[in-house]
Amino acid sequence: MVDDLVHDESEINEDQNNVDLSLDDSNQPFACNRHSEPHLDMVFENLEAAHAYYNAYARRKGFSIRVNHTRKNKDKIRVGIEYVCSKEGFRRQCNEDNKKTGLERAETRVGCKAMIGLKKVDDTWIVCKFVESHNHELLTPKSTSLLRGHRVITSAQKNLIDTLNESGIAPSKIMFVLSKESGGDYNVGCIPVDIQNYLGSKRRKLLQDGDAQGMYKYFIESQCKNPGFVYAIEVDEYGCMGNCFWADARSRMAYQYFGDVVTFDATYQTNRYKMPFVPFTGVNHHNQSVMFGCALLINETAESYTWLLKTWLNAMPGNPPSTIITDDDKAMAKAIADVLPNATHRLCMWHLLQKVPEQLSHVYNKYPHFQEEFYHCIHDTITIEEFELEWSKIMEKYGLGDNDWLGNHYMRRERWVPAYLRSSFCAGMSTTQRSESMNKFFKDYVRSSTTISDFVYQYELALNARYLKEKEQDVKTKNSVPILKTCYKLEAEAAKVYTRKMFMKFQEELFCSQKYKASKYHEEGVKKIYKVVAHGRESPFYEVSLDIVETKAICTCHMFEFVGIICRHILAVFVKKSLVHFLPSHYILERWTINAKKHIVHDISSDVIQVEPQVSSTMMRNSLMLQFLEVAEVGSQSEKQYKHLGQTLRKVHEELLAMQDVQDVDDLGSPDNTILNSQVLSNLPMTLRDPPHVPSKGRPKALRQKHPKEKQLMKKRKCSICKETGHVRTNCPTHKHSRDVANTSLTPHSESMHQQQSQTEVMSLRWQG
Repeated sequence: MVDDLVHDESEINEDQNNVDLSLDDSNQPFACNRHSEPHLDMVFENLEAAHAYYNAYARRKGFSIRVNHTRKNKDKIRVGIEYVCSKEGFRRQCNEDNKKTGLERAETRVGCKAMIGLKKVDDTWIVCKFVESHNHELLTPKSTSLLRGHRVITSAQKNLIDTLNESGIAPSKIMFVLSKESGGDYNVGCIPVDIQNYLGSKRRKLLQDGDAQGMYKYFIESQCKNPGFVYAIEVDEYGCMGNCFWADARSRMAYQYFGDVVTFDATYQTNRYKMPFVPFTGVNHHNQSVMFGCALLINETAESYTWLLKTWLNAMPGNPPSTIITDDDKAMAKAIADVLPNATHRLCMWHLLQKVPEQLSHVYNKYPHFQEEFYHCIHDTITIEEFELEWSKIMEKYGLGDNDWLGNHYMRRERWVPAYLRSSFCAGMSTTQRSESMNKFFKDYVRSSTTISDFVYQYELALNARYLKEKEQDVKTKNSVPILKTCYKLEAEAAKVYTRKMFMKFQEELFCSQKYKASKYHEEGVKKIYKVVAHGRESPFYEVSLDIVETKAICTCHMFEFVGIICRHILAVFVKKSLVHFLPSHYILERWTINAKKHIVHDISSDVIQVEPQVSSTMMRNSLMLQFLEVAEVGSQSEKQYKHLGQTLRKVHEELLAMQDVQDVDDLGSPDNTILNSQVLSNLPMTLRDPPHVPSKGRPKALRQKHPKEKQLMKKRKCSICKETGHVRTNCPTHKHSRDVANTSLTPHSESMHQQQSQTEVMSLRWQG
């Protein structure tokens, strides 16, 4: 019999995925005590037992092992193996021509002869060779855990690492958690670089089909689990991903209830492709930010915004928004004018005022009081007449009548000056602060290096956190009673109608109304005009027009028209006229009430009712972990309980392994979820390619002073194909010529298929039912 000799110099990691729950050496799978010394003619039932024994021996002694030689017979069956010290042999010497440049790794092999050889006799493995002595210093058992051959991430640790990583915790912090759980760094069994390698390997496996394709697969799976989930992707002629939009059923339902005012902002770039993240944001009945879907755009042109707005309106139920707030962007303005011609387009006042110090720097530096007067004109003027008067005074006083930048914004004052916008409902929003607050919220979940496939997953986690906060406010509103501050029945009625957050706003207005005095100074038919001013002051004053028959009032501050909550000035008039026994229904906006979401959205509600989900392995594992923690707490109270629990767990572990073997045989003839998913994904018209990667700009070269060595002439790079200088393999003439020759051999059928896949394809909104 001629044996085949196979050389394998890879390090062997101890397989700790199957946790050894034994407390002693009884019932071990090999015919010797694990803490005994190796010797000739030792017998093991299988090769796994032999490896586990010698690896445990090496860990106690202070070295690590690897496989050196394996022998196979003519039937390719392994009949012999040698485990050697990891320092056995010497490093191979490289040729001078192939010598690598850069930092050379330290030498680890010193020719150590320590080893153990085993041969297969019948169904057992017997030690036929053993060398104990080493020619190098051995480590302590505690330090041995840091050797490469003894480092391993167990299944339990992998589950914990995945959970922490999905929660946005950095690998360095994950190591702290593992150290705490294991009782010290030396007990973890791995080092931080192992965690980074594990996460990197997992990420590469997920992205083996491409980043954009992974995102598309996520959309398909989300739609299968929730038919109310919608998405749209643009694909260019090369098959690369373009603009992308998606929204789940919860966001679409939220739009039906609170989509009267929408803000969207495209200033946040949070992925490796530098694609702007565009969230559609509104305000729910708890005055919290709520999402109406979001998008990743390939660029910020009018065409991209037009596509996005049309796609978004097609996905959202109900009517278009009455008001939309954006920053001062010409491309956005053009798209909104084309797609939402009847909506009130407001500009973010905060973005505009941020540019004032830069554009009017000559006035800022010369006149210290200019800023105070300018901001008073914008924020403190109540009526349009007051604003126009103040504006004219400032233009004349500081000679700004010919300023082009200021004149351009004055021509669009109806879109950003509060005096012009107070009479239109904006749910209290005057800026895109809601969108920016959502951007800040998402920073806890994503980074600039986040892939788009991971981004959509992290977006779902962030969205779940948002809806959890909404549920918390729902419970708080229904499960508690607010403290009343006045004796008016109107306040008690409002407490039963409004959500807790909106009631606090109403209560503040009602309480502060007692600081104001209302006095009638003329009448206009059935309407009476009241002058409302704070006690002890003569200005500013507000005019309230009251219709006593219909119990309707209009204030010059227009808080009710702007926010939807009745203002303190009207309440001061109601108190004067003793109209505080009830809150008129026309002053209660349903969107601010407890029952704001009682109406059923028929187009989506049926989609939200999902099929009862199957119990996942993660749910079962977490449930078992909670139960086991309680059992472990009791089992660690005494040595007797500890040993009893250990023996019981070992027995249960063996029973579960036996059940798993039977289940694996049964599953061979049944289809699994992987096959079903692959069938769904096989219907894709094409493989979605990643968008162009945009590298970070880094520090400008002109600002960095080079070291003298950097200024020296660098060695010219050679092409790895033809070995010539002046070009690299990507633009090698020889490689290009061979590629052209290969292309000429394409059959007509292959050419037609290639042209068909090169055409522009657009994936439109996809939903089921």
